[in-house]
Amino acid sequence: MYHLLFETVLRRLDPERAHRLAFALIRGVSRLPLLRTCVAARFAARPGELLTEALGRSMPGPFGLAAGFDKNAEGIDGLAMLGFGHVEVGTVTGQAQPGNPRPRLFRLPADRALINRMGFNNEGSAAVAARLAARARRRGAGGARGAAASPVVGVNIGKTKAVSEEEAVRDYVTSTERLAVHADYLVVNVSSPNTPGLRAFQATDALRPLLSAVREAADRAVEGRRVPLLVKIAPDLADEDVDAVADLAVELGLDGIIATNTTIARDGLGLTAPPSLTAETGGLSGAPLHDRSLQVLRRLYARVGGRVTLVGVGGVTTADDVWERILAGATLVQGYSAFVYEGPGWARAVHRGLAARLAASPYATLADAVGAGHRKAEAA
Repeated sequence: MYHLLFETVLRRLDPERAHRLAFALIRGVSRLPLLRTCVAARFAARPGELLTEALGRSMPGPFGLAAGFDKNAEGIDGLAMLGFGHVEVGTVTGQAQPGNPRPRLFRLPADRALINRMGFNNEGSAAVAARLAARARRRGAGGARGAAASPVVGVNIGKTKAVSEEEAVRDYVTSTERLAVHADYLVVNVSSPNTPGLRAFQATDALRPLLSAVREAADRAVEGRRVPLLVKIAPDLADEDVDAVADLAVELGLDGIIATNTTIARDGLGLTAPPSLTAETGGLSGAPLHDRSLQVLRRLYARVGGRVTLVGVGGVTTADDVWERILAGATLVQGYSAFVYEGPGWARAVHRGLAARLAASPYATLADAVGAGHRKAEAA
């Protein structure tokens, strides 16, 4: 039914408008207790053989929603209702900003891909922190039963466009001081192609002081709990630069690496969309990114082994894609672009497919499969 709705209605709408309408519907349903319970009973993953332990948290399954869908932490519980094991909000910047001029989001349906040049449009870290605090108060008032259903929440932070590169570290620190207390984990985003100069921070000489400052700020902001810190990298890094980031993550005791963000590449991806569309500037995500993101993940695991938690993202559509990432060394897997094309039953379909793959495998639990995948990756 969703595919019919997409082809007849949503595909004809401006992509950003369609996103707002769909997200508003998800949030609306999640605010109606009876309806939310019914939807969650149908869609949400149940802890069992897919139970995943990562970053100090338990998740009902390894598959979560990548940053970019819920930029302002407005619909976390609605997205968890649909079956995502974790939800990463953002990217959030130190200051509120409108992002780039529209149009800035483009569908490539034949390629199951998107191009975006959104430019970190968000309400800013102060507003997002206030919203997360209000959500925590509501859940606390709801008692232990409500708290038990709470998804793992990651917060992805980036640089405010108007802030100079010289002041960028301070900008990230400001967001960290406001948001760390509300995050199950923090992600430093230095890999979006839509903020000028941002990707320069992937160079280790620039990345080391940035990550060190964010780590120190998170430790100051949160007493009695170490907030896991991850970095998200681009698929466009040269192999030697991927290795350098991996080595830096081990050196700094980073908790994780997310591989990968969107790509600025167009050649060699097998795109079938018209050149007028593929020529749009911005980051490309979705199915064409599958191979390179998987290559980066495998290279990272070969470098860090089990010392750093790896999160696979990029071209993830099916349970087979998730299984492939797990066997390549990922503990968690994320997606976003396929949500546009697959609809609200996507996370459920992925987790059900994973359960079927697990049942047909020699492994009793997903943790066993993860361990076996890591051993195979090490052998390779």
